[in-house]
Amino acid sequence: MRTDITDRADITGLVTDFYGRVYADDLLGPIFIDIAKMDLPAHLPIMSDFWETVLLRTGSYRRNALQSHFDLNRLVRLEQHHFERWLALWRATVDDRHAGPLAELAKTQATRIAGSIGRRLAGATGSEHVTISTGRP
Repeated sequence: MRTDITDRADITGLVTDFYGRVYADDLLGPIFIDIAKMDLPAHLPIMSDFWETVLLRTGSYRRNALQSHFDLNRLVRLEQHHFERWLALWRATVDDRHAGPLAELAKTQATRIAGSIGRRLAGATGSEHVTISTGRP
């Protein structure tokens, strides 16, 4: 029986399982392993801090997530299909492990975050809202 996300241990398990899937993925694995050369044991606590802050509002994440994606984007162009795969793996991992309001929030927030980062990397605003110009001053 799947339970909701309730604490740091749940988040650490989720993040560890997720990155195992990412590293094994044909599309994303080479980006994380060969291009970013990510040190997974060092990265997992950082990502646990991130998701703990997002889901449990602990404030334990104090880094700039956008900057690391800008840095990686200089090495390999991160495109929509990369973010879609990342989201599919995240959603599947959440669904395999958890069910409940925080599990749903984890998927919703991941969708928002991926969309915002993707838009920013493409040179647009991070907001999903677009202002329509009338052409008038």
